[in-house]
Amino acid sequence: MELSVSVHQAIAEIPANDWDATGAATNPFTTHRFLAALEASGSVGEGTGWIPAHLAARSGDKVMGVAPAYIKLHSQGEYIFDHAWADAFERAGGQYYPKLQCAVPFTPVTGPRLIADNPAVQRGLLNAMAQLCVQNGLSGAHVTFCSAEEADLGAEAGFLPRSTQQFHWVNDGYASYAEFLDRLSSRKRKNLRKERERAQDFGGKIIQLRGSEIQPHHWDAFWIFYQHTGARKWGRPYLTRAFFERLHETMRDDCLLVLAERDGEPIAGALNLIGPDAIYGRYWGAIEEHPFLHFELCYHQAIDFAIAEGLERVEAGAQGEHKLARGYLPTETHSLHWVAEPGFRGALEEYLDRERSAVGEEIEFLRDWGPFRRG
Repeated sequence: MELSVSVHQAIAEIPANDWDATGAATNPFTTHRFLAALEASGSVGEGTGWIPAHLAARSGDKVMGVAPAYIKLHSQGEYIFDHAWADAFERAGGQYYPKLQCAVPFTPVTGPRLIADNPAVQRGLLNAMAQLCVQNGLSGAHVTFCSAEEADLGAEAGFLPRSTQQFHWVNDGYASYAEFLDRLSSRKRKNLRKERERAQDFGGKIIQLRGSEIQPHHWDAFWIFYQHTGARKWGRPYLTRAFFERLHETMRDDCLLVLAERDGEPIAGALNLIGPDAIYGRYWGAIEEHPFLHFELCYHQAIDFAIAEGLERVEAGAQGEHKLARGYLPTETHSLHWVAEPGFRGALEEYLDRERSAVGEEIEFLRDWGPFRRG
């Protein structure tokens, strides 16, 4: 197969049908409509440090594979962080930025990155990334939150694999939340029952909204929640208000909005996106503090939805060992890294070998301390 790989400065340059037909639609975050919402809303693009440089591999006129990619001027919003690498590289006299990032901005969710059903096309996309770096003086290429299969293929192609971890809840065929609780140790089971009772005793009610049930005034409330959390965590929110308007227009059916209301007014909320086999917790915020309400809206309600809809798992975002007690177990996540400077590459390879071993040991240790009954 003869492939040509082109670079596109806007997702709109690639027809939505061509993009999604490669397999991108198997994950809500890699769909054309999600990436287009980021660009159209100004959440990425000029002034954000995320400059679109999407790749499309073609055989003749047919799009065989795609990769969401950006020229990055910083390392913010990535969640598989390389700040220490950047510091070391620049102390040695190098220029770490700009770099090439194959990722979904602000989204620590595993999904396809080398989006094609043919390994030869995936290798072509990887080769194109390395060539793009060399031709444009970029320090390297980074493929973050890729699948395990993509990580293996990338390692064979000369990229350096990296392992990190998240906490995911896995649906073991539960018919109800009560059946899930029955799998836990007695103490953990009692703790979670009490936690949910206290969380729901805030003087109002919790509602789940999906598709046409979500109205513009719900996004108005959620935008306030999101700003509160964004200002506290990142200094300023990554996403613009216009992003949520685009989400309402093009992706309402992919969204689950969980709100805590009192006297008909939302006081807290959590936004999830729904995939074919999983629900993904993304953002949370509140204008009032209530015990355990965060855990209820973000974790327990997501489990309720996954059980009701027969979804395989809940991915509740980055970080958070507090998720362990709530049935979310550590899960390995993957990324790939290619650097142009040979000396830096050697040092990085040695570091990543040690890190992978440490991550594996930590996952094994944490799983042993999970809340499930032994045996």
